Amino acid sequence: MNGNGSNRIREEDVYVNREAHPDWPSGAERLLKSGDEVFCVGGVAEVVKVLGRTGDGSRLLELKLKNVVGAKPFFAAASNVLVCPTQVAA
Repeated sequence: MNGNGSNRIREEDVYVNREAHPDWPSGAERLLKSGDEVFCVGGVAEVVKVLGRTGDGSRLLELKLKNVVGAKPFFAAASNVLVCPTQVAA
């Protein structure tokens, strides 16, 4: 690894920005299911599967970005996604 830090992972590339949607609850505060729409680091995504638990106790989610053609599914902790308030009310 390069010692100058140019290859470091930045925190904003790994954790969802809660300030972008301050009124949206965390996915850890709600039981998510396949088909739910969430906001993650990459943008708006759809929950493909809800899997086991992560180290922080939230669920492991398989997500797929909605607005990216050819996007491959990836994994995220429910505590690191935000849920649209209108979806929470539904």
